[in-house]
Amino acid sequence: MRPVPVLMYHHVAPHPGDTVTVTPEVFEGQMRHLAESGYRTLKLSELMAYISGDLQLREPAVVVTFDDGWLDNYLYAYPALQRYGINATIFLVTGRMEQASERPVSPLPASVPSHNASKALIQQDAADKVVLTWDMAREMASSGLVEFHSHTVSHLKCHELPEEVLRREIIDSKRVMEERLGTPTPYFCWPYGKYTEKGVQIASEAGYKAIFTVEPGVVLPGSDPFHIGRIVTKDSVSWFRSKLRIYTNGLLARSYLWFRETKSKVMR
Repeated sequence: MRPVPVLMYHHVAPHPGDTVTVTPEVFEGQMRHLAESGYRTLKLSELMAYISGDLQLREPAVVVTFDDGWLDNYLYAYPALQRYGINATIFLVTGRMEQASERPVSPLPASVPSHNASKALIQQDAADKVVLTWDMAREMASSGLVEFHSHTVSHLKCHELPEEVLRREIIDSKRVMEERLGTPTPYFCWPYGKYTEKGVQIASEAGYKAIFTVEPGVVLPGSDPFHIGRIVTKDSVSWFRSKLRIYTNGLLARSYLWFRETKSKVMR
């Protein structure tokens, strides 16, 4: 059985070395590698079918995900996804989307700020300068390549929230997304990767069918859909190529993940 790595991106922007950022040139090279090397990029429904045993994979496969719904995903990542026919998922923060859609930026900027500057603009009620709008999401979804799912309402640390607030973050984001995009939202992703099992229970009761974390790991038939691990993607095409060879090979993936976990425990 081939493992399926779920790749995690945030920003695709021209800021080399910035936090959680891959440059457009590197992202282009990574997507080209997927296309030219015969990788299948799965939609989340296909990933769920693989977990349940209803989908057999003959070719190596990956899942491409983005967190937060940054404007640069539309400016820089989306064109590359279209050029190479790559399926991707963006986990959206609905409160930010609502802000950005109230006064969408026009014309679109030639570039975008750094990660910290982007966060500061959101705090200043200027999400329109750095966050996707619902119209952009609908345009991307209409391509058939990009799907959108929930990343809460406010991007808070869910493991620290009172239960009432946690329920609103989990449930209201699903409701708003389904209203705005007109499609089901059965998948959820934790902000900061922090969660409690109570949160998992609430998400399950709200109708989510799978939850994505930031814990390192790959997906196999029988994996727990409510604790899906992901691989943080680095700003390097050579890193991307070598790690995909590892993470799509059963023996190599197990050995490498064991080594990472062991090393992490030693360093604590």
